[in-house]
Amino acid sequence: MQLRKGRSNAERLFDLEEMPSDNQIRNLLDPVDPANVKGMYRHIFVEMEDTGLLEGYRSYGQQLLIAVDGTEYFSSKKIHCEQCNQRVLNNGETRYFHSVLTPVIVQPGNEHVLALEPEFIVPQDGQEKQDCEMNAAKRWVDQYGAFYARRHATILGDDLFSRSPFCLQLKGAHLHFILVCKPDSHVELYQTVAFLAANQVLGSKVVRRWMGKYAEIDTYRYTNQVALYATQEAPSVNWVELTTTREDTGDTLYKNAWISDFEIRDTSVEAIVRDGRARWKVENENNNVLKTKGYHLEHNFGHGSQHLAALLLSLNLLAFLFHTVLDLVDNQYHAIRQKLGRRQTFFQDLEALLRYFEFSTWDQVLEFMFKGLELDTG
Repeated sequence: MQLRKGRSNAERLFDLEEMPSDNQIRNLLDPVDPANVKGMYRHIFVEMEDTGLLEGYRSYGQQLLIAVDGTEYFSSKKIHCEQCNQRVLNNGETRYFHSVLTPVIVQPGNEHVLALEPEFIVPQDGQEKQDCEMNAAKRWVDQYGAFYARRHATILGDDLFSRSPFCLQLKGAHLHFILVCKPDSHVELYQTVAFLAANQVLGSKVVRRWMGKYAEIDTYRYTNQVALYATQEAPSVNWVELTTTREDTGDTLYKNAWISDFEIRDTSVEAIVRDGRARWKVENENNNVLKTKGYHLEHNFGHGSQHLAALLLSLNLLAFLFHTVLDLVDNQYHAIRQKLGRRQTFFQDLEALLRYFEFSTWDQVLEFMFKGLELDTG
């Protein structure tokens, strides 16, 4: 378009004065530390907070639920840099990879997750051991915990995070938590649970839910103030378990357990478990969407020798966050996305439009799509 008409959408929509090549873009971005764009997450969060958008995300105890999880976004047997972690495969080959902790605000029943500042899992200065997901989570709490604690936040995580040091760190940061707690990794706690069950002093609640053709039975068991481990420094936590069975067959459909610092009672157990189960959204509605729904998170857009892979990952996460916010606040964007259905279709349509038509603003792009689809925001 630049060659044919002397101007292009890159110039109009992205304020590019000159048209860079792919290699030039990568060379320019490689030295840029992704920390340079972290402030954008805070800016967007504060904007959502100031406009009241976040109030619709609050859950039990008027808390914001922050689910944390790590994911890989680059892997190669040959390409690597100083920021790579590595693992030796069974066949003796070395696999180099990048991974990142991707915290998101989630809410039960809400398909939209809101990305927060990522924490990259990279070799740390002065550390002999390879970096890991748990250490990244600890660094994230150190950097951002106080800010989100003032906003009344609860951390959700899988069994990896239900360990004494992390629970104590969350308590020290005034963050609540609901963390998956499995028997194999918490033997002493489950011995206590078994003792309390044998003496019939566990709290319990049974809820029957009609599913249209059959009923499901939710059985909750819980107790408060039990030691997480059999050590003096282990914190006391509250434990809850949910087992869902099919009434007519007795088959177990679901079973999981969590620890929390929230006091668990008959009146609160369902809400606490519901929030704990929302943890899966960081995997299904964040990581999975980014990898399979058009963002191509695991695609090697460019590895570089310094920060390129991490910076491109950061820009990808920000794009996802921008799109989520647009879907929540912009009626035209929401209507277009609903009509087109698949994210890939939306991205493909954008690519085609920007190839063949000139637009002065993004509002003009959305207006063109909105009218072309003959939509009505009501």
